Amino acid sequence: MNMRVTFKQTVLSTALLAGSLLTTTLQAAETLNMSIWVPPTHFVYKDILKPWADDIAKVTDGRVEVRILPKAVGSPPKHWELARKGVADITWGNFTYEPDRFKSIWFSEFPSSGRDVKAQSIALWNSYEKHLKADKAYGGVKMLGVSLFGGGHMHHGSKDIVEPADMEGQKFRMGGPIQQVLIEDLGGIPVSAPATKAYEMLESKVIDGSLHPIESVVNFRLDGVLKHHTIFEKGLYDASFFLIMNQKKWNKLSETDQKAIEEISGAAFAARWGEVFNQQHIDAEKKLRDEGHTFSEPSEALVAKVAAIREKMIADWEVVAKENGIADPKALLADFEADYEALKGK
Repeated sequence: MNMRVTFKQTVLSTALLAGSLLTTTLQAAETLNMSIWVPPTHFVYKDILKPWADDIAKVTDGRVEVRILPKAVGSPPKHWELARKGVADITWGNFTYEPDRFKSIWFSEFPSSGRDVKAQSIALWNSYEKHLKADKAYGGVKMLGVSLFGGGHMHHGSKDIVEPADMEGQKFRMGGPIQQVLIEDLGGIPVSAPATKAYEMLESKVIDGSLHPIESVVNFRLDGVLKHHTIFEKGLYDASFFLIMNQKKWNKLSETDQKAIEEISGAAFAARWGEVFNQQHIDAEKKLRDEGHTFSEPSEALVAKVAAIREKMIADWEVVAKENGIADPKALLADFEADYEALKGK
């Protein structure tokens, strides 16, 4: 027997086998396309969504990878449907853009929903898991995360808004139906427009003020036209967000990879989101104060008026939530508030 030939054959066979295994591994890797509608420079993209997407490959040992598309494949309000229909495998978006569809989650956007984004977002995830899943509106996709932004406030170009009378006749940009009700019931005039249009509308005096979370005043470069900020202790309103995946794509993943992805999603994603947003709010407020902006607290009368609007909103929402499959809306709201208080500051 020629030992040298046998050895060469063995080496060749081993190499072919290794190559075959490598090819199989490469073929087995699943690439998921993700659509994000904020630019790569925005902190939501670079500090939250991109790191989460990169972690998918790490936790699945490279078996699943997320490719963020160079351009969003649809407008922001379309991102739920883009994932549900499989146009994109994963999308991130805002429930607020489809308020008539996602009625059961309205409670999280009402006044006094909180200002600790980490506590809020984890509490909202718990609420989804325990209560909101019963609403068929959330069907057809794999929910990977939900979150809030830590309370929006009043920002004005030329005066402090402290008393209810200060709102009379003031034109405020708003971005959703809950904000519209607030402005109208407080005596103001709501003007619907995206945050990206706020600067030119303020500069041209089309509007007098605008509703935003603190970070947005800085991140949308509105600090030159919004100098007066009325800060509500637990937020004047909020906005709710989702992170979802096409259900068929999710079902094709192995149980091992599904579990690995779930471990960095859900409550873990809410915590990641919240920590970044909390720091953004802190940094933005410091910048505005350093620039000499005026920060005010609402008077007791204004706080009371907002509280009365909130109670009316809750009463109306309870009826709608029951119609949409939520067995006990009061329990849902109580659980959310209790979770928030238990998590706040941690």
